[in-house]
Amino acid sequence: MSQTETKVLIERYVDAFNNGDNQAMLDCLGEDVAHDVNEGEREIGKEKFKWFLAMMDKHYKEQLTDIVIMTNETGSRAAAEFTVHGEYLATAEGLPEANGQRYSVPGAILFEIDGGRISRVTTYYNLKNWIDSVSKG
Repeated sequence: MSQTETKVLIERYVDAFNNGDNQAMLDCLGEDVAHDVNEGEREIGKEKFKWFLAMMDKHYKEQLTDIVIMTNETGSRAAAEFTVHGEYLATAEGLPEANGQRYSVPGAILFEIDGGRISRVTTYYNLKNWIDSVSKG
């Protein structure tokens, strides 16, 4: 893919996230997508990614703003840097109790592209920063 095509793919993925359209996000992914969960283990496959999205929807309502998308020259890799604005809806295992706390934290996702689809999603944010944010409020 070209840089432009990769940027359009990542924009489509991020727009789908912001619209709460999990199916549109899944449509951007390859069947054997590798998903590196922040501070977690790698999961392989669209089906596991689908379950991850459902879990996220249960616990969090999030929007990404201040989005900057970068690609390498060949379009095989990309990164999106952003600010996550969210609401903590339901307590997630091992995390502070949820009571609708709002938060805003910086984050990033690294992507690999193969065959016109996203083949790797690696998410980064500072978990301690997020915990501090929701613990205050």
